[in-house]
Amino acid sequence: MKRVYVNEKWCLACHLCEYNCAFANSGLSDMAKLRGVKISPRIRVEGDERISYAVSCRHCTDPQCVKSCITGALSVADGAVRIDRSRCVGCLTCVLACPYGCVAPGADGLATKCELCLNNSAGAPACVAGCPNGAIVYEERG
Repeated sequence: MKRVYVNEKWCLACHLCEYNCAFANSGLSDMAKLRGVKISPRIRVEGDERISYAVSCRHCTDPQCVKSCITGALSVADGAVRIDRSRCVGCLTCVLACPYGCVAPGADGLATKCELCLNNSAGAPACVAGCPNGAIVYEERG
């Protein structure tokens, strides 16, 4: 299955992946409408002046977040860990269970995470398309 991978040697810490992610998942038709709005990207840039890297869901083969979900809102479909937000009650146990810190509370208090842009109009991860340095790739690895 294809996944998002990051080469930290190429990451500029420009945060464009975050903006592209937030826009792709916002439902807005124009990125300029994000101006002044607190964005909620499903990917985030971590690091310091020496090294930086983007962190997003790893779509684990044995996801602890899915096992911890008390309502069954998290599941695995075609190798991707997905959230059924209509079933999420906002207990955020999945946030605690994710060993990589990739599940986070959304602006509405419900869990949110990278779903590889499968649910939005981008069709492919917007963070990959928006990375100016090619540090983020969407590919299958052995």
